[in-house]
Amino acid sequence: MAQFSPFSVQEGISEVFGKIIPTTVSTDNHGYSIEIEQELLGAELSSFQNMKKEAGSSPPVNQLLDKPETVTNIDTGYKYLINVACLSDEEIWTTSIRDHYSSQSQASQGTKPQDIAVTKCGDLVYTDYSDRSVNIVKNEKIEEVIRLQNWKPWSVCSTSSGDLLVIVVSDDYPNQTKVVRYSGSTEKQTIQFDDKGKPLYSFGNYDRYITENRNLDICVSVCGARAVVVVNHAGKLRFRYTGYTPVPKNEPFSPLGITTDSQSHILTADFNNECVHIIDQDGQFLRYIDCGLSVPCGLCIDTYDNLFVAQYGNRQVKKIKYQK
Repeated sequence: MAQFSPFSVQEGISEVFGKIIPTTVSTDNHGYSIEIEQELLGAELSSFQNMKKEAGSSPPVNQLLDKPETVTNIDTGYKYLINVACLSDEEIWTTSIRDHYSSQSQASQGTKPQDIAVTKCGDLVYTDYSDRSVNIVKNEKIEEVIRLQNWKPWSVCSTSSGDLLVIVVSDDYPNQTKVVRYSGSTEKQTIQFDDKGKPLYSFGNYDRYITENRNLDICVSVCGARAVVVVNHAGKLRFRYTGYTPVPKNEPFSPLGITTDSQSHILTADFNNECVHIIDQDGQFLRYIDCGLSVPCGLCIDTYDNLFVAQYGNRQVKKIKYQK
């Protein structure tokens, strides 16, 4: 088991973010704890050509394990986990839907975190759906980076260039959805429609998660569409992945959390079938991770390509080894 204790970043959100302190976790490697970085690391923004060169470099090829292995079960003490983010190889952030909803009563702060991620500098970034903001936690203080009007931020990821990719939804019904790229608070790119003018991501008020692949593709899981939608760096549709048959529980594909690894695999949590789908960078199904998951929701990968799964169905974050 592990103790979970609130970490007071700023009054009003101490119930939202916390730290995991390992106690008696059985693990092949290390336990995991959450801390705030005390020193802000510098980040250099690369040109697109340099990003492409770096992204295109070939990492050592790792083979997928026939049977993924559970390395660690981390008991957070909090129910209904919805997301997880790796601060480092030994430190993770996590949040739960209990905090997500309990924060609505904090009217003075208006804090309602919708998603979390870690920036290239190692800082926590989160979207606040209720006050339309995207915020970064630096040196235990919250800095508002983006404030929207007529749109609300849903999910966020930090790119290899240091930009933020944010999924935003409109106030009107039925909701419009788009992906916006920001450099700091400056909007650089908007992705909303395919070449035929049809919406890429608008499928009702359902969860959507976002990540960037090593080849700079933008990968979005759209639960309402039962699809993973992948566009290239310019926003042109590359493919839609709509699941693979047979699935462990024969339920409809319901993608939530999404992440990518050093091999440009795309991994997405299928909460209906309590598994994780692994597909390649071109959308071809490779394998399921099906090792006793309890309603998997949020996903992240550390630098050793270990997978972390935030499980809505229990209080645990599961660390999984799925590559040789």
